Amino acid sequence: MGSGMGSRPARTVGDPPRPRRAAPLREQGPVVAVVALGGVIGAFARYGAGLLWPTATGAFPWTTFLVNAAGCAAIGVLMVAVVERRPSAHRLVRPFLGTGVLGGFTTFSTYTVDVQRLLAAGHVAVALVYLAATPVAALLCVWSAAALTRRVWRTT
Repeated sequence: MGSGMGSRPARTVGDPPRPRRAAPLREQGPVVAVVALGGVIGAFARYGAGLLWPTATGAFPWTTFLVNAAGCAAIGVLMVAVVERRPSAHRLVRPFLGTGVLGGFTTFSTYTVDVQRLLAAGHVAVALVYLAATPVAALLCVWSAAALTRRVWRTT
């Protein structure tokens, strides 16, 4: 064992791996920047969808539902494309597109607010259908888009 404050005892065979230290800001900075930039792009796209297809009070929130489903399908395609087909893609592609653009585009916080508003307005049946249908649709969209992407790439 060393005597300095930052010294660590030497590792021996069989020791568990040491936890990875947080990357310095110069390594995290570009990731944070592309996630933020992508998030702005995705949020603007979602906002635009809401302007184009507004939801009437008490109605099923189709715009939010379809935005979340489409975003989840895009995540399925992206993960196959970047993780399986192009693992050598630039290290910022996945954070920019996945966490940033698609994270900003999908809106599960709006989903919960929609459910609360529907319940508060007494539209219990619509709220419960929406509450159940959204995560089911999201998971089905991720899975089916990933499976279809794999299948398409297998045949090309």
